[in-house]
Amino acid sequence: MIAGQQVTILGAGIGGLAAAIALARRGAQVTVLEQAPAIAEVGAGLQISPNGVRVLDALGLNDVARRRAMRGTGVWLRDGVSGHEVIDFNFDKVAPGATFLLFHRADLIDMLADAARAAGVDIRCGVQVQAVIPSQSAAAVKIADAPSQDMGFVIGADGLHSVVAPALNGPRTPFFTGQVAWRATVPATGRETTEATVYMGPGRHMVTYPLRDGQLVNLVAIEERDTWADEGWNHIDKPANLRRAFAGFCDDAQAFLERVEVVHLWGLFRHPVAKNWHRGHVALLGDAAHPTLPFMAQGAVMAIEDAWVLAACLDRFGMDEGPARYQKVRRDRCVRIVAAANKNARNYHYANPLARRLGHGALRLAGRVAPQQVFKRFSWIYDADVTQI
Repeated sequence: MIAGQQVTILGAGIGGLAAAIALARRGAQVTVLEQAPAIAEVGAGLQISPNGVRVLDALGLNDVARRRAMRGTGVWLRDGVSGHEVIDFNFDKVAPGATFLLFHRADLIDMLADAARAAGVDIRCGVQVQAVIPSQSAAAVKIADAPSQDMGFVIGADGLHSVVAPALNGPRTPFFTGQVAWRATVPATGRETTEATVYMGPGRHMVTYPLRDGQLVNLVAIEERDTWADEGWNHIDKPANLRRAFAGFCDDAQAFLERVEVVHLWGLFRHPVAKNWHRGHVALLGDAAHPTLPFMAQGAVMAIEDAWVLAACLDRFGMDEGPARYQKVRRDRCVRIVAAANKNARNYHYANPLARRLGHGALRLAGRVAPQQVFKRFSWIYDADVTQI
C-alpha cells in the first residue's frame, strides 16, 4: 500500500536512513532531507544489540554489517577504583547465538546511506527545514529561502532538536539529570578485550570497547555533578578535565585516559517521550519521539526498530491508519526502555562505600552462581524481533 507513494524523511541519521531503506524497498518514492552540508564522520562508537541486528538483517545488510562492525563478546563490569572484576557477561554463555555489533557511528551511517541510495532513495544535504505543517492528505514543508511545498508523507527523524516534534506536541521541556558525559576515541594498543568494559565508581563510571577491527577504542565517561553542560556532541573539552574527574580510577582505566587527545563533553537531560507520534500524514521516529539516556545502549537501536515498524505499518495499513498502528506498537516499549536507561545509571554509581560493597558483592555472587539469570533481566529488550510484526 506504500508503493508509489511520496515519502519525505527529515534527517539522514541512523533512524532516517533505516526508514528510507525499509520504505524504498516496499516501493515508496523516498527523499531524505539533511541539514548538514554532507554526510560526514561524526560521533564515535555505537553498540547494536540483537534486536537492532535483526532489523539490519531484514534490510538485507547482514553481510556488510558484520564486515563494517566488530562483534561484541560480552560486558565486563569492574570496580573502577580497585580494578577488580564484579561480573563478566560472556555473550556465548549468557546469550548463546545472539549477535551484538560494535560500530563506529560513521561506518553505520555510511553503510545505511549506501544501501538507501542503492534502493533509489534521493538524499539531499544542506537543506534547512524551518517548519512542517501536518494535514490529512499531505504535509507542507517549509525550506529556507523557498515557499512551503507538499512533500507527501513526512517523517521527522530529525533528532533531539526536531522541527517536527513541536508541531505534533508543542515545545518540550527537558531537565538536567545532574550528569555529564565525555566521549572520545583513542588508538588501540592491540591488547584490548573485545568486551565492553564498564569501570564503576562513586558518582561516575566509564565504558570502553573496541572499534574498526580493534584499531580504535571508544570511551564514554559519565560524572555526576551540580554544574551542567549543554546538550549535543559539539562541545570540545580539555582532556585534563576528564582525567581529573577519573583520577582515582585503576591503572587500566588510566591507560585509556592518558591516550585521550580530543574529547567532547555534553550534559545529559531527560526528555518526556512524545505523547503524539503522528498527526495526519506526519510521523516521528527515534530521538524526535523518545530521547533516551545512554545507559542501556538503546538509542540508535530504538530508532532502527522504529524505522522498520513504521514502514511495515504504512505498507500494511496505509497512510491514514498506519501511523496510529505504528504508535500503538512502539510507544509502550520505548517508554519502558527509556525508564530502564534512567534507572541503570544508579547501579554503576554507588557513592556510599557500604552500599557499593553490598551491591558489587551481590553481583559477584550472581556471576558465580547464575550470570544468565542476571542478564535475562533485559531479555525483553534483546530478544524482541520487530521484523515479525
